[in-house]
Amino acid sequence: MERDRSGRHFSVIVTAEGARPKGGKHSVVAEKIPGRVERLGGIGQRVCTELETITGKEARAVTLGHLLRGGTPTSFDRLLSLRFGAASVRALEEGQSGIMVALDPPTVNYVPLDQSISRLKTVPLDCDTILTARDLGIAFGD
Repeated sequence: MERDRSGRHFSVIVTAEGARPKGGKHSVVAEKIPGRVERLGGIGQRVCTELETITGKEARAVTLGHLLRGGTPTSFDRLLSLRFGAASVRALEEGQSGIMVALDPPTVNYVPLDQSISRLKTVPLDCDTILTARDLGIAFGD
């Protein structure tokens, strides 16, 4: 509403799939079944609906697919994908299974799948990325 009063008649709000209201639950679009973890999503539409109710203004939710949010690959992206592919083939040649490859600079390591999905990974609120975003005027709703 403050932005609207200052003549900026739009705002862009970004939500992560794993975002949830304080004290609330995650939005789940596909329940956990054997062999597959639950799929989070729908929080954008929840935020959109709440904003329309609170402000009386139109709000739209847009879900970006992987092509839109990924951008053009950089040389780092291309090299990393080659490294991941080569490490995956090496893992198969070594008889490994049930693992994923992960960058642990400067090396690519094998990580057991059960370890990689054992918990929800969150971003610490005091990490450099969050602090930089706040310095740029980005708000996180807290």
